[in-house]
Amino acid sequence: MPRLPLDRRTLLRGAGVAGAAAALDGLLPAWAQSAGMGGMMGHMAASGAVPPAGPTLVGPDIALSVGEIHFEIDGKPAHAVGMNGTVPAPLIRLREGQSARIKVTNGLDEDTSVHWHGLLLPFQMDGVPGLTFPGIKPGETFTYEFPVIQSGTYWYHSHSGLQEPMGHYGPIIIDPAGPDPIAYDREHVVMLSDFSPIHPHALMQKLKQQPGVFNFQRETVAGLLAGKDQPLKDRMEWAKMLMDPADISDLTGATFAFLINGHGPGDNWTGLFTPGERVRLRFINAAAQTIFNIRIPGLKLTVVAADGQPVRPVEVDEFQIGNAETFDVIVQAFEDKAFTLVAEAVDRSGMACGTLAPRPGMSAEVPPLRARPLATMRDMGMDMPKMAGMSGGGMDMSMLNPKNAPQVKMGPGVQSIAPMPTYRTGEPGQGLEGLDHRILVYTDLAALAPNPDTRAPSRALEIHLTGNMERFMWGFDGVSYADGPPPYPFRKGERVRVTLVNDTMMAHPIHLHGHFFELVQGTAGHMPRKHTVVVAPGGKVDFDFTAEPGDWAFHCHMLYHMHAGMFQVFAVRPFDGEAG
Repeated sequence: MPRLPLDRRTLLRGAGVAGAAAALDGLLPAWAQSAGMGGMMGHMAASGAVPPAGPTLVGPDIALSVGEIHFEIDGKPAHAVGMNGTVPAPLIRLREGQSARIKVTNGLDEDTSVHWHGLLLPFQMDGVPGLTFPGIKPGETFTYEFPVIQSGTYWYHSHSGLQEPMGHYGPIIIDPAGPDPIAYDREHVVMLSDFSPIHPHALMQKLKQQPGVFNFQRETVAGLLAGKDQPLKDRMEWAKMLMDPADISDLTGATFAFLINGHGPGDNWTGLFTPGERVRLRFINAAAQTIFNIRIPGLKLTVVAADGQPVRPVEVDEFQIGNAETFDVIVQAFEDKAFTLVAEAVDRSGMACGTLAPRPGMSAEVPPLRARPLATMRDMGMDMPKMAGMSGGGMDMSMLNPKNAPQVKMGPGVQSIAPMPTYRTGEPGQGLEGLDHRILVYTDLAALAPNPDTRAPSRALEIHLTGNMERFMWGFDGVSYADGPPPYPFRKGERVRVTLVNDTMMAHPIHLHGHFFELVQGTAGHMPRKHTVVVAPGGKVDFDFTAEPGDWAFHCHMLYHMHAGMFQVFAVRPFDGEAG
């Protein structure tokens, strides 16, 4: 297996920069290499709508091999699971209208799989072991075959154990069969991830043994005296609930390196542009546990697609991207200078960063981390003015654990129930409230093309997102998937409105396989279509979807939450060809 032998920054400071850097970057897929490395010079010379730098795996026939590899992040060695010898995996480029045939060979000593995240395909090709197929045994090859019936920015990753946090992921670009509705001159894939030198199963064990083990940003007496933390009264209320308002992310920069295209901040991944060009940045959040806040100081960001689906353009200064979401953004720089691309972890424990520049070797100032956010009672689903009135001016904490929660199975896996959950899709994410620039919110999004199914839902389903942070237990409706709950049943072709209620104090990016759903908001017929939605703490989200036949995974895409039980199945019957 290839191993990066040298520190990238040392190489770049030394003599023979071009040759040494090219050798180092040669162990990354070409699309992930920094500007000036590998095949970027040919990319610069191209005209028109330019594909990412260097060769990609172009469909319809593609071969992937899964195996263990060694690489380096900011000069530190790391052990990973990659594909075709790289982390991230090769960029797969398909075209709408093709029939893809992708052969995956397992070089590991354990089963593996590949899920095609966001792709609409027969459920047997969806890549979830034990649900849609048996998995790929060591030494075996499985061929995924499916029609390509969409276009946009997507990605692929393992759905076996915790291989994805170890590097088993890569990007997919599907070009439209006709003209692209999004105009651009150049594009860069920006794949965000988090990587820990500690094995994922060891991380899971630590989370089960000690909640907040990686949270080094807890409230202190010094913070209280300096006015940086919550008042003592509020802190005592949180203590009564055995909850920590600084626990925004279970895993933090204390163990994670935050990466752009496999590069740490010291690597300075660089994407080139020519002043005046419309540059399309295809953001993909492949992180195991980290939500990122994205900004490029000095540039406006025009959001043009969400989860691969074009939206009416929205100009913002910053946006939040949940695990497994994708956003396409157009930037246009007219100055001949470098700009820093900032992907700040939601808990402000670290950041991934890179550079957009007219020439290789340039850099710009990296802004400092902003103050870490603290959860509030609103994040527990409490409307404080109303609750204060209901309890005579004080807080009735018993409301957090009501005896009568009809569809939620109460028990050790349910730490609390949000007494007054609210729709928060018009609010920025945690820590972004009150900033003096525009931040994207879900209610800004509207589908560019008309929705394909505008029927009114024939029924409604409410699903509660539940958990116990102290015990690191997670589930839906108070039940872990390990408990063997029956799947949520649907009939083929029916239109259903699903309401997600987050009873926990953490955001959860919820993903439905094999479907796009419409967030219920805005203009009828142009509701934004997504495959993943972040449900804010103490918040609610409504979406409508049309049930396609098959057994479809439905889960939180914070992988440690999914692994701890926040996973379920949407079972849609009858299958194609069966009697109804």
